[in-house]
Amino acid sequence: MTVPFSAESAAESAAAAADRATAAILADFTGGGHRGVIVDSPPGAGKSTLVVTTTLELALAGERLMIVAQTNEQVDDLVDKIATRAPAITVGRLHKDGFQVPERVLRHPGVTASKKIDDVASCAVVLATADKWAYVSGRTWRWAIIDEAYQMRSDKLLAIAALFEQALFVGDPGQLDPFSVVDTERWAGLAWDPMQSAVAVTARLNDLPVHRLPVSWRLPASAAPLISEAFYPFTPFRSGTTGADRALEFTAAGFPVPWDHTLNEAASTGWALHELPSRHTVRTDADAVQACAGLATRLLQRGPIAHDEHGSHHVDATRIAIGAAHNDQVAAIRAAGVPAGITVDTANRLQGREYDVTIVLHPLSGRRDATAFHLESGRLCVLASRHRHACVVVARAGIPELLDAHPSTGRVRLNVPVKFPDGWEANHAVLAHLAGHRVPT
Repeated sequence: MTVPFSAESAAESAAAAADRATAAILADFTGGGHRGVIVDSPPGAGKSTLVVTTTLELALAGERLMIVAQTNEQVDDLVDKIATRAPAITVGRLHKDGFQVPERVLRHPGVTASKKIDDVASCAVVLATADKWAYVSGRTWRWAIIDEAYQMRSDKLLAIAALFEQALFVGDPGQLDPFSVVDTERWAGLAWDPMQSAVAVTARLNDLPVHRLPVSWRLPASAAPLISEAFYPFTPFRSGTTGADRALEFTAAGFPVPWDHTLNEAASTGWALHELPSRHTVRTDADAVQACAGLATRLLQRGPIAHDEHGSHHVDATRIAIGAAHNDQVAAIRAAGVPAGITVDTANRLQGREYDVTIVLHPLSGRRDATAFHLESGRLCVLASRHRHACVVVARAGIPELLDAHPSTGRVRLNVPVKFPDGWEANHAVLAHLAGHRVPT
């Protein structure tokens, strides 16, 4: 007998798949006898939830562990979540001299924040950035969790490897690789290349089990298939929700103008391409900058309300983000009069964050060439996967032709694994999808 499909059964199936994956990860990490376990996770699949769940299981069993994150923001978020879930657990927040610990960390009585390891070493859980952990010596932990491990350079892992015995590496393989302002060409292909990720080096030197989280709880049903196909071709995932679970509506009607047409398209389908006329421009294209700022302003003016599996809420400025590839583009958009509270930042800084609606300035918009930087699949993946409801892409026409004029013919280096997905193909896949949601101006 055929069982009728329902949103409830789909949600149960997704939750069951996620629970099975989490159970298998915990079993391998705590009882598998491995030096490490790698967990690949798509955007919004619950990496932080996995880290917190693993932390509580170990800490409540009387074990001590260290947690490594890549930024202070990530550390503070984890401290807040762990202390909220289990107030009785003692948590140490290790930080650099002069760092201002945020209120969301200090409000927990079980949290001790200090720049000295001696002040927090007795805590059940100690958290710090990889850079801060590099200054710790003379102490060891049996368990370590490396959060956002694909962002971590291998030399940073080497600096702290003596501090722990077993590690859980959690990260997203489809997003940005480790970044450096230093030219690293001289090390490309060498075994000691510091720009390799912590996961890449660990996996090459050790036979470690690899798990993956199969469900994205952030990306809606309108976005997960595209992001999975374009950026995770060999590790597909699904959305934890169905199309009926999420909706975005406006309390104020729009006018028959391109900005409102774009916002209506995004609200009804989850995607919109706000396409400007084809033209070669400077990087801080004034029309594109004004479009990003104007769309964000108009979005707030129309009083958006988001409906999801948790209920309904007004989408305020804090739930909207504008993403771009370069710092000067970010500065130009901010100067264009973006309403206070809206996040405007580069893909590097938006990685790991979540919003209801995002507006993206396409990295290739208005360009004469397609460089390796602008073709990097991880950059577009980050920009296109921060939203829970809708994503608006601002771009000048002509990007598909630009891609065809600059085929993907990057240099091939010995001993360097070919990176998948290819940025050229990923860009074409995203643009082909956006063509169906195009609003010309």
